[in-house]
Amino acid sequence: MSCLKSLPVLLLALAVLPATAASVTYEIDPAHTFPSFEADHMGMSAFRGKFNRSSGQVVLDKAAGTGTLAVEIDTASIDFGQDELNALMAKPEYFDTASHPTARYSGKLVGFVDGKPTQVQGTLTLRGVTRPLTLEITSFKCMPHPIFKRDWCGADAHATFDRADFGIDAGKDFGFDMGVALRIQVEAVAVADGG
Repeated sequence: MSCLKSLPVLLLALAVLPATAASVTYEIDPAHTFPSFEADHMGMSAFRGKFNRSSGQVVLDKAAGTGTLAVEIDTASIDFGQDELNALMAKPEYFDTASHPTARYSGKLVGFVDGKPTQVQGTLTLRGVTRPLTLEITSFKCMPHPIFKRDWCGADAHATFDRADFGIDAGKDFGFDMGVALRIQVEAVAVADGG
């Protein structure tokens, strides 16, 4: 009988507890997201470029320590800061932008420390080839967006991959290092309904 008397009190206590945090979906801000890369030029210098157009989503559950990242990159937006080099990199022996206009990276956010992920374990799809690639997250921060008044997160992540694995082996016979350093600088704002 005493248990039955306690039931309304227990239900009331549960009702006033804060709701369990859920996953929040963030839209990537293309004005603050520029995947970039660095590639060897005959062991003498490094070519550095970026992509000017990208889109995607981040889904994050800070309390549960889970999340996902999906980024789509318009390969025709490649920008080395030099028009002739941009045109060269669009050709079939490089990014082949006519046949493969989109590159993709997607994966799971892992290694959470104090609600912040330290890695993304995922795959990179480039020129129609998909390979596993883990991004190391060097910085991650969320805060209220000053204009949109919604949660706003940003991160910087990096990885290295072998471009020959994706069919881009031009220059290999001349001694070019096939290693490419990839960086994904990303900012994203929570969607209006939070989910």
